[in-house]
Amino acid sequence: MYIRRVTTTIPSRARGRDWVGLAALVIPALLASMDLSILFMAAPLISAELGPTAGQHLWIVDIYGFVMAGLLVTMGSLGDRIGRRRLLLLGAAAFGAASLLAAFATSAELLIAARALLGLGGATLAPSTLALIRGMFTDENQRRTAIGIWTAGFTGGIAIGPIIGGFLLERFWWGSVFVVNVPVMLLLLVVGPLLLPESKDPNPGRFDPLSSLLSLGAVLPVIYAVKHFAEVGANPSSLVALLAGLAVGALFVRRQRRSERPMIDVRLFSTGSFSAAIGANTAITFASAGMGLLAVTFMQTVLGLSPFDAALWTLPTILGSVVGVALASALAPSIRPAVLVSTGLVLAAAGFLLVSTMRVDSPVWWLVTSYGLLTLGVGMTSTLATSLVLTTAPPERAGAASALSETSTEFGGALGIAVLGSIAAGIYRAEMDAQTPAGLDDGLAGAAVDTVGGALAAAGELPAEVAGALLDRAFAAFTDGFTVTAVVGAAILLVGALASGVALRRVPAGTASAD
Repeated sequence: MYIRRVTTTIPSRARGRDWVGLAALVIPALLASMDLSILFMAAPLISAELGPTAGQHLWIVDIYGFVMAGLLVTMGSLGDRIGRRRLLLLGAAAFGAASLLAAFATSAELLIAARALLGLGGATLAPSTLALIRGMFTDENQRRTAIGIWTAGFTGGIAIGPIIGGFLLERFWWGSVFVVNVPVMLLLLVVGPLLLPESKDPNPGRFDPLSSLLSLGAVLPVIYAVKHFAEVGANPSSLVALLAGLAVGALFVRRQRRSERPMIDVRLFSTGSFSAAIGANTAITFASAGMGLLAVTFMQTVLGLSPFDAALWTLPTILGSVVGVALASALAPSIRPAVLVSTGLVLAAAGFLLVSTMRVDSPVWWLVTSYGLLTLGVGMTSTLATSLVLTTAPPERAGAASALSETSTEFGGALGIAVLGSIAAGIYRAEMDAQTPAGLDDGLAGAAVDTVGGALAAAGELPAEVAGALLDRAFAAFTDGFTVTAVVGAAILLVGALASGVALRRVPAGTASAD
């Protein structure tokens, strides 16, 4: 079993320069995850300016996560070969350039393409940062602290994204949420060579481009199929895409099993602790990221908050994540991972169940309190899962192991936005189709039925009485979709808690922080 490796050398302790280097690594990781959620605040403005359809709107938000998830393993393997610092700096340059393209996009299609390029850049940032941390911090306690700080930054980025987005949108145009990436990437290009040591696999073998293509070919068709099914139901195109993705995935796994130097060591998944950690990471980000978009949209549309006010109200949810990280780090040496991971998932599920009690006239503080409990569970689960993944992999495969950890995070987040967002959108459209107020022409009715943002835009062109009836119906329909998806998220997390408790039951306390 890949649980604990015994060493005979005393690990050296990190120096002050290493801790400054950690700050340089946390910031790009934070930005990579922040870009998964920063569009939550800008979504209504983008809808008004670029006029995307409901399907394009979801693709604008989640294509970044899909591309990133599909390429993380490839980029982690590439970093093992060419050097993790070198890959990090290449990714910083690509991320900054794609951010500028997204900021000045003039159509929904161009913004989707720019977000896909951002995903390519982000895929080089996340595995490089975590792999470098593993090499910089060899002392067990210091590594646990460093991973906790990195985890707080990476998971916190999803929560911080809407806050920074709200602040910028209060003062600038919607493209400013992308421009903010550029100076940070430029700073990383300057300080990275000075603070970060280069590291790579001393015996990496040949890079396998076919495996890279197969990994992407497995992820994207499956995502498309799930998204298409959630939006319009089962049809031949979604079934073909699903079967094609699964077939390519089977070819990828077969190739990895036969390779002497696989891109992913699939044998690691035979270890219960490794599989449970990956599964917990996927489940927690699936539910939390999927609900994040809906929660911010709910605050801006149904509750009528401005982007900046909504951003301020989300600040307490960051505290929940920080407390969760601190609890996990403090309790990991003495309490078994089975207890801690399951507890984190149950706490997050309880937060979702509280969210499901929201109504059109509910106060915003109730939503924030409920979501704060959710982020507490996210912080606990993500910290422990990340540590378990890293400590069960051989040191020379640090890049690939880090990529697996981040793949589960990004894949879960992107899939959550797609699936939960599509479920909420489907409920909204069904209720609006059934009870669209009279007095709307076909164009306004179509916009109002498609999205709640479209209903707000349509209401601005209608007489007060008709507009009021339309918004009442739209807000009620959106709230129903929001609360139903909260129940779905809670159910997924409770199943994950049970599965994690069983899979980790024999893993002793302290394993998540073992060297």
